[in-house]
Amino acid sequence: MSWHFTLRQTPSLRADLRGITPPALVGLAAAEVERLPLGYGNATLPLAEFFSVARSADSDALIFDGDLSRFDRVGWQMAGGRIQVEGNVGHYAGGCMSAGELVISGHAGLLAAGEMAGGTLTIEGNVDDFAASTLPGSMDGMRGGQLIVKGNAGARFGDRMRRGTALVFGDVGDFLASRMVAGTIAVGGRVGVHAGYGMRRGSVVFATAEPVPAQLATFVPALASADVFWQLLARDLAARGAPFAELASRPMVRYLGDLGAGGKGELVFVR
Repeated sequence: MSWHFTLRQTPSLRADLRGITPPALVGLAAAEVERLPLGYGNATLPLAEFFSVARSADSDALIFDGDLSRFDRVGWQMAGGRIQVEGNVGHYAGGCMSAGELVISGHAGLLAAGEMAGGTLTIEGNVDDFAASTLPGSMDGMRGGQLIVKGNAGARFGDRMRRGTALVFGDVGDFLASRMVAGTIAVGGRVGVHAGYGMRRGSVVFATAEPVPAQLATFVPALASADVFWQLLARDLAARGAPFAELASRPMVRYLGDLGAGGKGELVFVR
């Protein structure tokens, strides 16, 4: 048995959906769900002020229906179950989630998957700046799990990323994988300037056949062969579908850096 939340009207102020996750709703009656508190500006209002609440036997997920662009922290600290959003969401989507699945059919705002530690977050549209990165005041970015963005991503994608896998099917803005500590990022489209700035370790795969950017001043070509590593990584990424489906059959070149931060990261360009 699941819950279906239908947005009544777009709120004038930003609202906070933290705490509305599948584990938190287990065993609750409809009246109890309607009274769950949501932050709204500097006040707290019941969930029923924003959504009509109904039980649904057709899915095992919490389903949100409507444009949630003004609702932040969808799936915040989610520890299991499944949330499905039929529309856009605000900032911090999937932040600090450790397990479960969050699927967003539209776009997401800033800091999606911030400090994510487990589970899967899929965004069918675009995502704004600082996805899969560190939250304000923290030192570590994405720490595990899987982020899949079917559209484009903004700047600072994967900033301080420490672990996990993040894929962008479209384009990515400036400073991709900046200060990256570890993990894997793969991009299917074009990338802005300063990719890998301050990168310490980790792998970034560029699936397009565009020339290697000229601004890689602090990266050097790798001399050692990594054919076995590439086949394993390429086959794993190929399972995600286009634009990564044919990576295993294409040659690649690797660049190591950022030399200003230890030089143990790698940028992989596919030919």
